[in-house]
Amino acid sequence: MTDNPHGAMFRVIVPHQHSRVTYAELFFDLVFVFAITQISHTLLAHFTLLGALQVTLLFLAVWWVWVFTSWITNWLDPEKTPVRLLLFAMMLGGLVLSTSIPKAFDERGLWFALAYATMQVGKTIFLWLSTPASRPRTRMNAIRIAAWLSTSAIFWITGGIAEGQSRLVLWAIALVIEYISPAVRFWIPRFGASSVADWMIEGGHMAERCALFIIIALGESIVVTGATFAELTWTSENVPAFVSALVGSIAMWWIYFHIGAEAGSEELSKSSEPGRLARLAYTYLHMPIVAGIVVAAVADELVLKHPGGHSDLKTVTSAIGGPLLFLFGTMLFKHSFPGFLQLSHGIGIIALCVLAWFASEMSPLILSILTTAIMIIVAAWETISLRPGHAK
Repeated sequence: MTDNPHGAMFRVIVPHQHSRVTYAELFFDLVFVFAITQISHTLLAHFTLLGALQVTLLFLAVWWVWVFTSWITNWLDPEKTPVRLLLFAMMLGGLVLSTSIPKAFDERGLWFALAYATMQVGKTIFLWLSTPASRPRTRMNAIRIAAWLSTSAIFWITGGIAEGQSRLVLWAIALVIEYISPAVRFWIPRFGASSVADWMIEGGHMAERCALFIIIALGESIVVTGATFAELTWTSENVPAFVSALVGSIAMWWIYFHIGAEAGSEELSKSSEPGRLARLAYTYLHMPIVAGIVVAAVADELVLKHPGGHSDLKTVTSAIGGPLLFLFGTMLFKHSFPGFLQLSHGIGIIALCVLAWFASEMSPLILSILTTAIMIIVAAWETISLRPGHAK
């Protein structure tokens, strides 16, 4: 049985058949390679409590606009010309969004807000207009989503006009509105909330989309590491720091992809409620995974530039915080699948917390090597204790 054939621009869902990610979607993702780079560089330049708070808000916005687009292209077929043109228009908005990130809390705040609100509301209106009358529940769902995103857009644009702390507060309100909306199933007055049936998706496609975003984040960290190392005079300290950074990225790839990514795709594909599982495992729980990779990339750049001496607070926070966020997010992601709880991830988190206690006494190079060693042990432990297809 296939999906409703009357939706000309909708993806045809065939049971037990995985829809591949299209080249148009991959092309669209290139904008977010740049966005992730902008996020990590902005954090490096503003590594204060306020700066971290601002960058966290910007990261949440970037992730949310990307993941919402992934939901849209899970329902609509990117091989159809109008949907493909939507993605290309979104690329323009994404570039404006990305180039505004470093000065989003200065003179480019309104540009960031306008790009974000236009992308979010625009693609939802496109979904509504693309949905035929033969799909009344899908049309109603698009209206619900548009209502929530239009409400948050008011706070985004008002925040872009405001200055100082007012911008931070207004944008935080906008994000809260958007992040709670799926959890309450986009409830609106009179029409109520959507049902689980309204969130039917092609599970394998959604799992692959999010896995590719992890590749984007890891690729960005490798690019930053390589670009930084290329500009330095190679010494007996920064060469091992370079190797440690690369091996750390490989360990992160191994921890996520060796078993977790495939297990997630399999669980989502066979789930009776794929929309509910995707909302938890992919929409929400992938955020700390990506954030951990971004923070670890910041640590790699700091260690490469200053491998000797004692580790300052900035280095300790990023070197420990990056892997910690990554392991925490990956553990929760895998635990969202029945019977999949990784002891290795919990032990890795404990080991990183213990290491944080002594980190300030270590050189950045030694700290980097030790955090990488912990990630390698976690990856090896999981590989030995679990065989593919028997994740329990």
